[in-house]
Amino acid sequence: MKKLSSRALSAQIILQVLDQGKSLSTLIPEATNQVDTKDLPLVQEITFGICRVLPRLEMIIKQLVEKPLKGKTRIVHCLLLVGLYQLLYMRVPAHAAVDEVVNATKALKAESFRALTNGVLRRFLREQEQILAKVDKNWQTLHPEWFVNKLKKTYPNWREIVEANNQRPPMWIRVNPQHSTVENYKTLVGDLVNYSQNPTACTEPSCAIMLDKAVSVSQLPHFEQGWATVQDAHAQWSATLLDAQNGELILDACAAPGGKTTHILELAPQAEVIALDIEKGRLKRVSENLQRLGQTAKIICGDASQPDQWLEKDVMFDRILLDAPCSATGVIRRHPDIKWLRQEQDIAELAALQAKILKALWARLKPNGTLLYATCSILPEENSQQVEQFVANTADAKLVEMDFNGEKVEMKQFFPQANGGDGFFYAKLIKQAS
Repeated sequence: MKKLSSRALSAQIILQVLDQGKSLSTLIPEATNQVDTKDLPLVQEITFGICRVLPRLEMIIKQLVEKPLKGKTRIVHCLLLVGLYQLLYMRVPAHAAVDEVVNATKALKAESFRALTNGVLRRFLREQEQILAKVDKNWQTLHPEWFVNKLKKTYPNWREIVEANNQRPPMWIRVNPQHSTVENYKTLVGDLVNYSQNPTACTEPSCAIMLDKAVSVSQLPHFEQGWATVQDAHAQWSATLLDAQNGELILDACAAPGGKTTHILELAPQAEVIALDIEKGRLKRVSENLQRLGQTAKIICGDASQPDQWLEKDVMFDRILLDAPCSATGVIRRHPDIKWLRQEQDIAELAALQAKILKALWARLKPNGTLLYATCSILPEENSQQVEQFVANTADAKLVEMDFNGEKVEMKQFFPQANGGDGFFYAKLIKQAS
């Protein structure tokens, strides 16, 4: 297969995100054989960056192109997004950025638009100050209007949430207590550790370390031997709050890619863990993560809302971690394409699915057993309202207090923080014995 230039491939990927609703987390891995390996980080930077600031780039194009580029010419529109992103946000010399994008028209079979592409980008360079003055006249959220309206109705700090979403996320790692203490691993990591996080926030679990900048896992000491795992700080609370014990039967529902499964086994190595996910392809990552950490769990491909299809009728769990399918609105800074893939009508559908899974799995929880409900959403319909409704309709369900380094609450909503974790929600339920 002939390799594409990084700019041509980036335009193709953006087109599939915007017009076909595909996610970057699917498209980037699929693109590895279409571009030189050394260029893959550049493709990721461009595509993630465009999704992060898309409305601003779109408004600039409106100032520069008389007729919208639709249909078969949409690829040219996406190529202009690539060029503008480089000119505004990357340290690529302007002449090189323009030349590379113009040359990409050939590979994309849009060579008849070579002159237009060149003209638009060079005009932007000439008139940049005036164009940006118009575009940036009003404060831009860089989020879809429906989502911003939801935030405004719910959170007085909605602007802070939006601004945090538009930032690049920090890289967090989880230290495996089977191999090292956090302090010892910080010494091994050395200058990579970020010490600027707010020590008064008290939102980090005990095994979490934030790095000063994102690095390849090959730079993490003893990574392949299982000493550390890349996982957001707020996501690391899952296994801690679940509090699995050796000898117990644990279900990690919606387990892929396996970060929480492996954390449960780090804390309770002799627990019997079932890792469940509905997507067979994603379960490969669970298997790989278990293998790297030298752990064993039973992996099942199945629907969490239909346990009778993959579980014998008499099997009951001591503890269940339900990291429920959700809008992922708490991890937008890690997956900026979520802003353009998620639609307002999706929220009600997701809430209905969450309720269905909760009810189904509750029936498979032992009396006095624990179910930890978690999402990476910041929307109440999926979080506090979901749990409140379940407790109101389930006689033997009781919310119990959770302890977040001294902050004791029955439900916890984390928001994305510049020097902190992602948006995440937790509620812990106990099944009362009759």
